Amino acid sequence: MSESLMVNAVDIHKSFGTNEVLKGITLEVKRGEVMCLVGPSGSGKSTFLRCINHLERINSGRLMVDNQLIGYRESNGKLHELKPSEAAAQRIGIGMVFQKFNLFPHLTAIDNVISGMIRVQKIDRATAIAEGTELLRRVGLADKLEHYPAHLSGGQQQRVAIARSLAMKPKLMLFDEPTSALDPELVGEVLDAMKQLAQSGMTMIVVTHEMGFAREVADSLVFMDGGVVLESGDPEEVLRSPKHERTRAFLSKVL
Repeated sequence: MSESLMVNAVDIHKSFGTNEVLKGITLEVKRGEVMCLVGPSGSGKSTFLRCINHLERINSGRLMVDNQLIGYRESNGKLHELKPSEAAAQRIGIGMVFQKFNLFPHLTAIDNVISGMIRVQKIDRATAIAEGTELLRRVGLADKLEHYPAHLSGGQQQRVAIARSLAMKPKLMLFDEPTSALDPELVGEVLDAMKQLAQSGMTMIVVTHEMGFAREVADSLVFMDGGVVLESGDPEEVLRSPKHERTRAFLSKVL
């Protein structure tokens, strides 16, 4: 795998029972690249994202992140699944932000952000608070440190979730439709936080329906349908003149 690649997925297949959701996905994401995955519901985008950090086990293929095989180790040409603790250790380097914010309701914003730093990374509380405060400042929430999730808007909660992922110092960030659960007027503040993250050089894979974000921020745009990649390339080019009929039909409904 090239040193310039952060993610290298080769012929990824994933089934749930008899339902084959991923039918041979091959994708490369360079370091510092922002890739947006778009397509209709049920096309396999979120499943693929979850396979990247081994929240879902793949049935066949190979997934490498930062030159490391994810979820498995290779021995004598065979793949052996890692123990849950080993897979969890790999996952620390891969941040993930979901549709639902998944914040701890009994913890303040700052305590949500620093809980992993203290429990997993064993950072002392004072250092964690200093780092966590800076992360919340970066996502525009410096004045909300002591607020509980119930007292934050959806957009604010999602920005806390982004700060919490960044607290683990990931090399790769995965976003699974991070704005789909938000009221329309709150979407912009989350996308702004993601734009700043992209500008800082973070490698990101974003499942989204926000075509404006894809056009403005993404380095590459991938259109998935039916568990396969139908089209990929420069976002402006794909959005302006899609080559595949299915891509054209989809974009005509969302643009």
